[in-house]
Amino acid sequence: MTIVVTGATGHVGANLVRTLLDGGAKVRVLLHSFRDGLDGLDVEKAEGDINDPEAMRRVFDGAETVYHLAAMISIVGDPDGRVFRTNVDGARNVATVAREVGVGRLVHFSSVHAFDHTNGGTIDETKPRVPNDPDKHFAYDRSKAQGEVAVREQVELGLDAVIVHPSGVVGPNDFRPSRFGKALLAMAKGNMPALVSGGYDWVDARDVAKGAIAAADRGRTGQSYLLTGGFASLTEMAEVAASHTGARAPFFTVPLALANAVAPAGAAVARFLNAEPLFTDESLSVLNTGVRFDHGLATKELGHEPRTLQETVADTLDWFRSTGQLSR
Repeated sequence: MTIVVTGATGHVGANLVRTLLDGGAKVRVLLHSFRDGLDGLDVEKAEGDINDPEAMRRVFDGAETVYHLAAMISIVGDPDGRVFRTNVDGARNVATVAREVGVGRLVHFSSVHAFDHTNGGTIDETKPRVPNDPDKHFAYDRSKAQGEVAVREQVELGLDAVIVHPSGVVGPNDFRPSRFGKALLAMAKGNMPALVSGGYDWVDARDVAKGAIAAADRGRTGQSYLLTGGFASLTEMAEVAASHTGARAPFFTVPLALANAVAPAGAAVARFLNAEPLFTDESLSVLNTGVRFDHGLATKELGHEPRTLQETVADTLDWFRSTGQLSR
């Protein structure tokens, strides 16, 4: 039985591929622009672009299950259209081809960002998704919601698919590393003198991988599942990281209002330096939504039991040490 993984070189993808291999699966990975994290793995490699239907037909040929993780994360909008082309058009193409070639099951990776956070409170799978209104919602959030719509259209036509929604991902096998992986490294090294107030829901990449495999095995067709963890402030994250390395915790915490006030200037400097800004309106808004996520359905139907933040941070920093990115 062949299992296909798109986005296999991303943070969650790297953990998913390894979990599948550990379970004895035959894995085919779709490669596009990155090759990170696949060295030494017994996988079949296939070149292609998710927006190329003929390429996807070749990649999906003979596949029993497809895990679609390929996506573009953005905290700076969608200035060149690639976010929507990847997250919406790409999802539509993957789902359409999967149905046409007879893939047994598609597991589509959406995000908790697909849900409307406007009114705060607790979010579960029944809550409304972000409307496609550019005046009220960020491009990335809208793209993930519209990507889910595209997959559900194919479900209505007979595709067997389930949808999973991870929150903020932390964990080992973070080869690139991810945006938050870089921040965690800075915390662990004592190189982050100040933090921004607020926090988010964090989940271990290994738990997301395990939950996705359970969704493929026994998730209900057309059902969404929140693969989330638990809330922690950035201050709590920094304290856990510092306690594991002995580094000095950040000196002070900047109020979100002040961070929002200076974010445009920081973004302008980043553009001048041709670099990604550390904070933008989009990234700061995530820390200030006030929402909590209920993963009760995934726990009940998929056995999703996220590990503790302390275990995740410890294992992540140990992995960074093993790759030479963090000294003892």
